[in-house]
Amino acid sequence: MTDDPVDDSPRVEIGGIARAHGIRGEVIVHTHDPESQILGSIERIYVDDVTYEIRTARDTTRGWLLVLVGIDTRNDAERLRGKVVEIDRALLELTDGDVLLDDLVGCAVRRADGLAWGEIVAVSPGEMQDLLIIHDGDIERMLPLVDVFVTNIDLDARVVTVDPPEGLPELRLVPATDDA
Repeated sequence: MTDDPVDDSPRVEIGGIARAHGIRGEVIVHTHDPESQILGSIERIYVDDVTYEIRTARDTTRGWLLVLVGIDTRNDAERLRGKVVEIDRALLELTDGDVLLDDLVGCAVRRADGLAWGEIVAVSPGEMQDLLIIHDGDIERMLPLVDVFVTNIDLDARVVTVDPPEGLPELRLVPATDDA
């Protein structure tokens, strides 16, 4: 662990610390992409804006088993439980057409006919497929992130084009009230 402030380079969330393992400070990390091997090839991760050097990383059936410099006891490891794990974005080897789910947040959503359909406020990871959480005024829509419904992603223009199915449920958002 370093005490230096984290540099300003962009980072991306890749998973979270699931639990402590053993008595020597090891942690189990679950990645959002279960097939990702990135933790086996990098030197550091970020947890709560603190940089941790990876001493060793091993892929197991229960997740990635990491030994982090400065995390020496089970108590140290338990304090990291449930925390988000980030890496330097530049370490990801993205090819043309690859899109990070985080990059979709804030994009305008338009239907195939050009009609404005809201803005992506979150992407909810799912077992079978991820869901785009789209707000359009006081309406919330959850659209499965699949090619048949999401027909084009233009990150340069920050626009996602969709062709939603008929009868997609919509929820009315309840405005927050001040009870103070």
